[in-house]
Amino acid sequence: MTETKVHDVIMVGAGPAALAAAVYTTREDIETLLFERGVVGGLAAVTDMVDNYPGFPDGIEGLTLAENLRKQAERFGAVIELGEVTNIAKEGKLLKLETTSGDMLAKTVLIATGSDYKKIGVPGEQEYYARGVHYCATCDGAFYRDKRLVVVGGGNSAVQESLFLTRYATHIDLLVRSELRASEVLQHDLQKMVDAGKITVHLQTATNEIVGEDNHVVKVVGTDNASGKKIEFPADGVFVFVGLKPNTEFLKNSAIELDEIGLVKTNEDLETNITGVFAAGDVRSGSTMQIATATGEGATAALRIREYLEGHKQTS
Repeated sequence: MTETKVHDVIMVGAGPAALAAAVYTTREDIETLLFERGVVGGLAAVTDMVDNYPGFPDGIEGLTLAENLRKQAERFGAVIELGEVTNIAKEGKLLKLETTSGDMLAKTVLIATGSDYKKIGVPGEQEYYARGVHYCATCDGAFYRDKRLVVVGGGNSAVQESLFLTRYATHIDLLVRSELRASEVLQHDLQKMVDAGKITVHLQTATNEIVGEDNHVVKVVGTDNASGKKIEFPADGVFVFVGLKPNTEFLKNSAIELDEIGLVKTNEDLETNITGVFAAGDVRSGSTMQIATATGEGATAALRIREYLEGHKQTS
């Protein structure tokens, strides 16, 4: 029987955190395999322009940044495989990963699966995704120049993105399920756009359905929670900003500790409660959800993985 190969480190995810970590581990001659179920580069790859990543005074396209990170990691020997990890468990001194390519063994694991945009789960949302329904204003806002938009959400991101979308849209209806939760500064800026007639805020308004015709969105149907009446909002597009959801569903049956919203708990060395399993980036509890900090955490995790492997070598 063929002996199962034991990898030095398997990284779950191939976004900025994992790619940065892979640059560091491979340069240290640590054999590195990355598993990615979706897009290499994560949310960064589907962000139109990244303006706050250090070293790019004019900004950089998210796809370009992701591609550069991938090329750099692969140049030093990182291997990226498309597939999905479905569980992680201890197996003696090693770690067993159940994957769509079969079970794999590793000395260390880095969880860097990031987060994804939360969905509101209404009819039409999935059907018109990328054809009128969007989750990134900087990515897709320019498609709606001189158009009417609906934005769903009441937190900082919803207000921030609504303000950004006023660059393009003739009018924005902001649908807030309960009350605005955005910061005072953002609410002050929002009020300026309300006074200018660019944005109308609809508090206590539920979003029930996104309606389309001929392959494009035409309106959003909502409910006034106070009166119970249905309201229709004409719209050429809908932007949903109701937060991020960590990609940790595959850990639900594992022993790895998650916080109340599903983010991975770590100590100050980015190690989880399972020895040899580390986490970095947007999936980690306490993360700032920024690309720059994700790459920084990836580098830190790589150094901790190296220390772990060196210590393991001495005691084995």
